Amino acid sequence: MARAFDPRQAGPGAELTGWAWDARPRAMPAAAPAARAAGPVALTILGLAGLGAVALLAGFLAFVAALDRSERVPQGRADGIVALTGGAQRIGDAIDLLAGGYGRRLLITGVNERTSRDEIARLNPTQRHWIDCCVDLDYRARNTIGNAIETRRWMRHNRFSTVAVVTSNYHMPRTLIELDHALQGADRIVPHPVIAEGFDAADWWHSPSATKLLASEYLKFLVAWVRTRFETDPESSRVAILIGRGKPVKAPVRMVAEPLLRDLQ
Repeated sequence: MARAFDPRQAGPGAELTGWAWDARPRAMPAAAPAARAAGPVALTILGLAGLGAVALLAGFLAFVAALDRSERVPQGRADGIVALTGGAQRIGDAIDLLAGGYGRRLLITGVNERTSRDEIARLNPTQRHWIDCCVDLDYRARNTIGNAIETRRWMRHNRFSTVAVVTSNYHMPRTLIELDHALQGADRIVPHPVIAEGFDAADWWHSPSATKLLASEYLKFLVAWVRTRFETDPESSRVAILIGRGKPVKAPVRMVAEPLLRDLQ
């Protein structure tokens, strides 16, 4: 005869399932201590990420606040003038500085290989004389790093020790970092920021395109600042070559347009 089941004889983990008692012991959750231990680590990581985001945002706001809001005449004259391509207004302003006696020669760096001297003269018809006599065109630079390298070569060739730099106001901070790095602080740089029409750095948050442009330029500025802290010369830097998607050209082919090429020959 079967003996009746006495619930009092069941173990502490037994529980009633339907008409029978399940006497299998229940395992205690083992993940609870690990979860409690991971809590402070997760909070620390989140806190550091938050501080990093705040620092990045504060740096961006400081970057935008430091941009020039209006164009101004360079303080003092320079031996040469360098204009970085990227806007027709930059070239026009640079030629005006040349005509005004703020430099003896002008280098336009990063020119598209399909752009000729005649095309530049057509876009600036009143400055044809200066374009013919005193303007050199660099077709080799691919980016701001290349602009700085070609500027250094051009200055060394002409024995210039001071240069006025013409580029957009949002591009000027990164340009000055690259130029100062390439020139090793041995030459004086006079910035001449250009304010593009329709671009208002003081009202950037009302324009998605302006916000995107400034955010992109700020990140490039940070990368340039960090990179130049760890390399000695941009021409031999592997990081600079990687960023430029190719090694800077060293051969004198089309370094600059006709006037300088005749001097080199």
